[in-house]
Amino acid sequence: MIALFAGYFGVLGGIEALHYTREVGPSGDDYTGILSLLAGLVLLGVGGLTLWRSRRRDDRLWWRYVRRALIGVGAVVVAGVFLFPFSIGYIVTHASRATVPAADLGAPFEEVEFTTNDGLRLKGWYIRSRNGAAVISFPGRASSQKRAKLLARHGYGVLVFDRRGEGESEGDPNLFGWEGERDVHAAVEFLRNRPEVDPDRIGGIGLSVGGEMMIEAAAESDALRAIVSEGASARSVRDIVANPGTTWSDVLGNGVATLATSLFSNALPPADLESLVPKISGAVLFVYGENGQPAEEPANRAFYAVAHEPRELWEVPGSGHIGGTEARPREYEQRVVAFFDRYLLED
Repeated sequence: MIALFAGYFGVLGGIEALHYTREVGPSGDDYTGILSLLAGLVLLGVGGLTLWRSRRRDDRLWWRYVRRALIGVGAVVVAGVFLFPFSIGYIVTHASRATVPAADLGAPFEEVEFTTNDGLRLKGWYIRSRNGAAVISFPGRASSQKRAKLLARHGYGVLVFDRRGEGESEGDPNLFGWEGERDVHAAVEFLRNRPEVDPDRIGGIGLSVGGEMMIEAAAESDALRAIVSEGASARSVRDIVANPGTTWSDVLGNGVATLATSLFSNALPPADLESLVPKISGAVLFVYGENGQPAEEPANRAFYAVAHEPRELWEVPGSGHIGGTEARPREYEQRVVAFFDRYLLED
């Protein structure tokens, strides 16, 4: 058993090195990480072989197979409830996109950078505003480009950037978005200092965890006059407990993942989203896919129920998770642009 657990941690510790080696090639501690991965695989093999060779065969046949079945079930439970969620906590705090995708924004843009209030330099692209308003399309410079392109077609300034720990931006990654609202606040401050942008006409559109970070940022500051949150549901066990339809197994597994994430990031989990939504003073549009993740519909309906006016809710027919632009491209553009026109352009 010692060999199996040591092997598990060896493989887990090498995942980060494997990820960045595949993304940008090996460097620094990636070499020791690869060695850790290889050693972990060897230990898992040795542990499994030792268990097989030491299995008992001196008891009654029926009990032998009952015992082995119970041990097998127990191993599956331990792996599913504890080891897998623990692994998630490690991965989300150690691995993120390391490269910058090709720009496909449909409009001229400039390379920009700005600094968060905890001293991290973030880099991204900015499309100049032609109507006095600007929108943050978040997170990252990959899936956010489609939303940036459609907004730019309608004259909006758009800022897309690598969040902390991703691409060319500084910091440690956290794919659950803990402390990511600081990145949004820094982006808002960047836009407020642009000469062509009216500081009272700034909004944001966030996808999945980006929508969750956008909710927290809008709850903490009234500088975001209108936000679209698409595909938001949960960032930690606090949300799992708050969201409708939660089961004890959901709480247990997510509790382990939250604990591991907190341990590896040295940060406490953020407040649950349902408690943050009523603090939003600006307009908010909640979007989720008809065929999205299981928690999306109940979570977004709960968000809508506690949000202040002006508020809107849209279930995108036929859409998967953050798939609105693919499932209903024309309607998606009409709804999102009309929302921002109404709350960022109209006096």
